[in-house]
Amino acid sequence: MKRVRQPANRRGTVVVLTAFLMVVLMALLAFSIDLGKLCVARSELQRTADAAAIAAAWELIDPLELTGSSDLVLAQYKARQQAEQLAASNAVLLEAPQLASEDVQFGYMADPTDADCPFDTSGTYAPNAVRVVVRRTQQVNGVVPLAFARVLGVDGSALSAEATATLLTNINGFRVPDDQSNLGILPIALDKETWDNLIYSGVGTDVWKWDEVQQRVVPGSDSIREINLYPQGTGSPGNRGTVDIGSPNNSTADIARQILHGISPSDLAYHGGKLEFDSNGKLYLNGDTGISAGIKDELASIIGKTRIVPVFSQVTGPGNNATYTIVQFVGVRMMEVKLTGSSSSKRVIVQPAHVVTRGVIPGSTSGKSTFVYSPVRLVR
Repeated sequence: MKRVRQPANRRGTVVVLTAFLMVVLMALLAFSIDLGKLCVARSELQRTADAAAIAAAWELIDPLELTGSSDLVLAQYKARQQAEQLAASNAVLLEAPQLASEDVQFGYMADPTDADCPFDTSGTYAPNAVRVVVRRTQQVNGVVPLAFARVLGVDGSALSAEATATLLTNINGFRVPDDQSNLGILPIALDKETWDNLIYSGVGTDVWKWDEVQQRVVPGSDSIREINLYPQGTGSPGNRGTVDIGSPNNSTADIARQILHGISPSDLAYHGGKLEFDSNGKLYLNGDTGISAGIKDELASIIGKTRIVPVFSQVTGPGNNATYTIVQFVGVRMMEVKLTGSSSSKRVIVQPAHVVTRGVIPGSTSGKSTFVYSPVRLVR
């Protein structure tokens, strides 16, 4: 049989089409490689921005404020350092990114749970949020280099990622945490006069300190003043005592449980699932003036632990018919307990301490909480 030969022009067309298709396929392959590289870079930039913002936001909790000498400038300096260190330790395409000065910003967010909450940089309020931008641009860290796009005259692509992390500092109350855990609120109320004298006038002792290395309370000065929660019977301020968070008929056993394990979701159910200041900034709790020696062992067992204490402005009614007007929540650490002997020698010593807790309710008014914070969270 004779073999039919294709015309030369048809064979040439097939060759040209095949070559063209090969070029197209190679171009698509090259494009996909560069596109994949950009996707990896974008993901790593975002991961780095997230980590840097979270680390920086934790540094906004200023340890010096416990001594009455808060230094926001120093706190922001440390926060910036943390952001820079975290960025440098999270490589983007195997290169450690650097942050320019404008890439770390501090601001205030009244309600980070609101997606439209503004990031206020006016300085009117102490910052509780950090915005971090991580960039690969001509000016900072260099553009992301591309391998195959260069044939089209494109050497690289500029990319950036932004993250904002915050922690709540103005707290209007507490609700059941999402994980249904207990809240570390101590069911013992302190009067506002004593607390204000401690914070603003430095009235208090300084004979105990928290040893971070040994993780225990030891004798000594740490420039953080201490106060006694136990009623002194002097007539001023007086009327300190336990408050009923939960059943209005809380027994000593209930108080002991709450001291050890915190306020449970079942306890909060008696208050509609939350403890929150009303529109006048007040919360009313039933209570019992005085502190029973029956809870001395439980109090002693939490020495060194941090707790949230309700602060009252007024108490009305006698004994277990007392009603406390709570106006503030404050963070403290239990330092010493002695509930035996004469009334004048009894003491429940605490000092201001930072307390981080879940289940916080944002507040729009400052001063309703002191040394109490939510965990840091990413908001954008």
